[in-house]
Amino acid sequence: MPYKAVIAGASGLIGSCLLEQLLASPQYNEVVVLVRKQLPVAHKKLVQVIVDFDHLEDHQALITGHAVFCCLGSTRKKTPDLTQYRKIDYEYPLQLAQIAVENRVMHYHLVSALGADPKSSNFYSRMKGEIEEAIKRTGIKCLHIYEPSILTGNRQESRPMERFAITLMNAINPLLIGKLKKYRSIPAATVARAMFKQSLKTEEGIFVHSSERIKLLA
Repeated sequence: MPYKAVIAGASGLIGSCLLEQLLASPQYNEVVVLVRKQLPVAHKKLVQVIVDFDHLEDHQALITGHAVFCCLGSTRKKTPDLTQYRKIDYEYPLQLAQIAVENRVMHYHLVSALGADPKSSNFYSRMKGEIEEAIKRTGIKCLHIYEPSILTGNRQESRPMERFAITLMNAINPLLIGKLKKYRSIPAATVARAMFKQSLKTEEGIFVHSSERIKLLA
C-alpha cells in the first residue's frame, strides 16, 4: 500500500533533499509539506500547505499517514531571539510529534544534531538534547533521531562562515579517524536518503543515529 508523508522544514537543506527522494519514490503516493510560503516545486504527489506554526493544531487533520519528517531548525544569526529560536527547534517539533501520536502516525523522523545533550552548558546542544528526550516521551511507535555533523550541500541563503567551516572540514575529514570519525562532515542528501530508507522499515522503537551511522544507513 502506498504511503503518505508529511514534512515540516521542506525548504531547508535536508528537507529539500528529502522532498526530492519522496516525490521520486514509488512507495509514497502523497507528500504533504507544511511551509510558511509556497515552494517553487510542482508534482502530482505534492500537497503544499501554508501554515502558521504557532497554530499547528489548525492543520491537525492533515498531519496523518505513515510518516512525519521534522527537518525544522534555525541558527542564532537568523533567529537571535532565543525564545523564538526555541519555538522553532523545540516547541514546533514537539507539537508536531504530539499531533502525530494523536493521529496514529506510525513513524516520526527528527533531525537533531551531533552533540545533542540535555545537560550540556551550550544552549544549542542542550536544546537539541531536550527535544530528543521530549519526543521520546510522546509514545510515537517508531521514532528515528538523526544526529548529523556539519552538513554540506547547496543552501539557498548565504552563510559565509558555514562555507568556510565546510571547506575546512573537507580538508581535515581524512584526518578524523577512530572516535573522531563522527565529526566528519556529511552531505544533506545522505541524511535525507537515510531518513527515507528508515521510513520504509517496520521495526517499532526508538532509534538514534550518529553521523557515521547515518552514512551506513543511506
